[in-house]
Amino acid sequence: MTTTTDTPPTPSSFDDDDYPAYTMGRAAAMTGTTAGFLRTLGDQGLITPLRSDGGHRRYSRYQLRIAMRARDLVDQGTAIEAACRIIVLEDQLEEALRINEQLRHDAGQPPTADT
Repeated sequence: MTTTTDTPPTPSSFDDDDYPAYTMGRAAAMTGTTAGFLRTLGDQGLITPLRSDGGHRRYSRYQLRIAMRARDLVDQGTAIEAACRIIVLEDQLEEALRINEQLRHDAGQPPTADT
């Protein structure tokens, strides 16, 4: 039996970390969390899943990695609000380090030892 969908995934979708491929139930199973935990991450602004035409949440692999990082912090005893803030700050630090390295590269300076 052949089924059709309105927008079939393209070959590039399989390699795209930002492609919203996973339903809430599948995302919860893959991350070892609950649907409620994923909704809380959305409420905290840590991840914003895309919505299907029917209004269902769809998660990307990138968002699942963030959810697993949050789960790890919560499992270690960190409050979920604090875990979300830690992840945001880690992401901002990583971006700032990347920008600094690019600026050094553009200025012809050698890379720093801590990158």
